[in-house]
Amino acid sequence: MPVESFQLFWNYTSPYWAEWYLEKWCNRAMRSRLEPIKKFVKTVRNQQPLIMNWFKAKKQYSSGVVEGLNRKVNLVTRKAFGFRSYEVLKIALFHTMGELPEPESAHRFCG
Repeated sequence: MPVESFQLFWNYTSPYWAEWYLEKWCNRAMRSRLEPIKKFVKTVRNQQPLIMNWFKAKKQYSSGVVEGLNRKVNLVTRKAFGFRSYEVLKIALFHTMGELPEPESAHRFCG
């Protein structure tokens, strides 16, 4: 059973037929004597409801937006390494993610 045949799964448009193909592919793959393939099949079966959500959404949504936001958060967090409180990091995230203007003063002075 060629592993490349799994790639055909992503060509389906119908959630019903995609799930049908996935189940047949997993059954054939479990008969393989290769442990890495069996481990992959177990992972796919555990995540199958989430994978099928992609088909149910009719392939309209991409995780690209989420990945972009995650990248921005990671960048701000890295820049905020020296901040002493979570509150300051939270403000930096709000300003970056909401494209808010920078405050006049970043520090509060007691006085």
